[in-house]
Order: sequence, then structure tokens, then C-alpha cells
Amino acid sequence: MKKLLFVYNPHSGKGQVNTYLPEIIDIFTKGGYLTSAHPTQFREDAYETVKNLAGDYDLVVCSGGDGTTNETIKGIMDGGHHVPVGIIPAGTMNDFASSLGIPRNMPDAARLIIDGSPEFVDVGAYNERYFTYVAAFGAFTKVSYATDQQLKNSIGAMAYIIGGINEAVQHASEPPKYHLTIECGGKKAEGDYMYGMVANSLSVGGIKGLAGRDILMNDGIFEGIFIKSPGSIIELQRALNALIKRDFDDPCFDYFKGSDFAFRADGNVPWTLDGEYGGNSSEISLCVIHDALQIVVDKSKADGLG
Repeated sequence: MKKLLFVYNPHSGKGQVNTYLPEIIDIFTKGGYLTSAHPTQFREDAYETVKNLAGDYDLVVCSGGDGTTNETIKGIMDGGHHVPVGIIPAGTMNDFASSLGIPRNMPDAARLIIDGSPEFVDVGAYNERYFTYVAAFGAFTKVSYATDQQLKNSIGAMAYIIGGINEAVQHASEPPKYHLTIECGGKKAEGDYMYGMVANSLSVGGIKGLAGRDILMNDGIFEGIFIKSPGSIIELQRALNALIKRDFDDPCFDYFKGSDFAFRADGNVPWTLDGEYGGNSSEISLCVIHDALQIVVDKSKADGLG
């Protein structure tokens, strides 16, 4: 019998995985898998578990938010494993799973894992640390990892919106400013930026199209969007309006598409990786690892795959 490792965060979302756990395991069993279930106990537990154990299994499935997915994929990569990964979304946003057409209904996601097929996707490397879909710095990035889990459980995406509004109000008169030199694909830009991200997703923060145009998650290309630091409240409003309209040709942006990015900053810049704190650094090397791992999907519904 094939073996399946099911790693799940029992607190993610509203803890709904605990309700569906017997049904999910039953679906896996009927699908021909002997399932080992591991509820995560602490931060990075999914990473350590997958890194150390994935090689003994035919399939690894994770359930949680983007952070749990990030830990699982890091565990696969750092462990040197070549095991397909299934995802059962349980978090607030689940941008990565959404871009792959994975349903939010947990039993449906479990059935997709049994009936679907493994497809290759790209993974990002940030100074030799892996991320699945977005690395970002600047305004609003702190919201994702600083928002209280109970608040996210209670009001979902609105928790991020409230956090973002609070941060915007705090910095309205003086938005954060980071002086960076950015290089990508022979193109170079230098300036003061209030926000930047390199992404590989159809949605970021639950907002579709925020990462750019014509995105595919297995084309070896990531999209980089950088908002120049405004000189006034009026310029800030213009930048936000352009972002809402996805007008990446607006002069308030620098926009890149490429497989390698290099950043040099005046001083350390705090980054987030898949919504989790990624540390501070003044020099960043960021690259795409093409077709790095396999995710089980229904390709007919995965808009992010070519």
C-alpha cells in the first residue's frame, strides 16, 4: 500500500481541519493510501517533519495557510526529496492554492489530491531560503505576520484589511522609504521605494492580479513590482489608485519580469516570505528554480499553469 504523510496546522483558519479530519483520512484511505497524520505543534514543525520524513512516503499533503505550505515546500526542498505535494487550504488567504485551482472546501481538496495529477511548479530562492509565491518588503508587509491568529480566525481577510488600514494611517504623513538598486534581466533601477515584491501567483493578499499580468507559475519567470516612495499624500493616493487599477506602466512603479533579481540597499531591509517574517538584509539575491517540485492539481482548473 502507498504511504501518505498528512501534516496539518490544527489552528489555521478556524481550526476547521479538526472537523473534517476523519472524512479526509477516509478519502485518502479509499484512495489507496496508508495515512500518517501529524498535527503541527510549533512554528517550523511542518518544515522539520517534512524535511526528516518525506523520503519515506509516496505523497506529502499539507493543510493550513500559506505559512504551512511554505514550511512544507521548504522541507521538501531542503531535504532533497522528490515527493509530490498535495494541498488542503485552511488559512485566511491561501493565495498559492487558489492560483492552482485548489478548492477551499476541504473534502473536495482531498478528493482532488486522489484524482488529480502532479504538475511541476517554480519555487523562489531568497538568499538560499525558499519561498513558494511571494517575497516582499515595505509598507503593509508586516501586517501578514503580525496580525493576531485569533483575529484572522474570527474575521478572515478583513483582519488584514484592518491591519493594513492601521499601518497606512500610521505612515500616511511619512510612508516607509528604502533606497535600493534593483537589477533584473539586464535592466537596472535605483530609487526610494515604499513597497516591493517579487511574486509568482495570480493573487497576493487575496487580491487577484496584484502581482502583474500574464502570470504562469511554471514558466521560470517571476514578476517584480516596486512602488516608488511618494513625496506627498497626493502622490501616495496616485500610487495606490494605480495599484488598484493594475496600471503597472504608471511612472510610480518599476516593473520587472525575470528569473534572477539582485537588490542592494542602504541599510537592512525587512522582508517577508509567503507572509512570514524573512529577516533583514542589505543585499538580496533572488532567483527562480524552474520546475522545482510537483503539486497535485486538476490542471483543467489551474489557471496559473501553462
